[in-house]
Amino acid sequence: MKKKRNYLWILSVLSIVIFVGIWWICCDVLKLTSSSTLPGPVTIVRTFIEKLSSPAPDGATLPEHIFSSLQISLGGWIMGVVIGTPLGIFMAWYKKVDLFARPLFDLIRPVPGLAWIPLMILLFGIGLTPKIVTVFLSAFVPCVLNSYTGIRQTKDVHLWVGQTFGASDTQMLLYIAIPTALPMIMTGVRVALGAAWTCIVAAEMLASTKGLGYMIQQARGIYRPDIIICGMIAIGAIGAVFSGVLSLIENKIVKGVRRDG
Repeated sequence: MKKKRNYLWILSVLSIVIFVGIWWICCDVLKLTSSSTLPGPVTIVRTFIEKLSSPAPDGATLPEHIFSSLQISLGGWIMGVVIGTPLGIFMAWYKKVDLFARPLFDLIRPVPGLAWIPLMILLFGIGLTPKIVTVFLSAFVPCVLNSYTGIRQTKDVHLWVGQTFGASDTQMLLYIAIPTALPMIMTGVRVALGAAWTCIVAAEMLASTKGLGYMIQQARGIYRPDIIICGMIAIGAIGAVFSGVLSLIENKIVKGVRRDG
């Protein structure tokens, strides 16, 4: 089993190595593109290292941009999870809550998160609040949808067994429906984090003074593709780390629930 995991890990790393190798050959060896259009990986590494400590040309170092993006995206994401997940559960379990909340939710659901940015800027100006609210709305929708779907997929036979043993409605929700829906709920949490991370970067491109999106936008204005690519790599790497951490948490929670059940 350990050998298989190592093989899969090597296979995953190999794809990145091959991609970087082809990129290096095309840009640095064969010179198929100019450095002002698509710099090679060697240039990107140098720029990345330099940007770790240099605030030029956008007024902040790369860690400062990352921290700014993280605090907003995580804040909005946590709000989306804390509010959206219980709402989805209650909508699926209680008919009256569903009838009350569904019309408003159906109006919000089709609107992409980025479409809220201009309205949030008009309401709250340029600062943390409009970006956090925009991220919250982007994370809120998948949390509600997945929680709702997970609860609705609870098998009737499990509920019948609970009723047979005298379980109350609340007990069936807590000990049957929610544990059954947990994989779907956790998937919603992961999708919400991806949506939040994407949304904050886009929001920073339109209205911000710091953040990865702001850094990329400033680099575009002064024709610095090396900084743009550094920002893209940082966004992808952080997103991959988030996804991996949530996958580990999901596996532990789901296994723990199944073991207790």
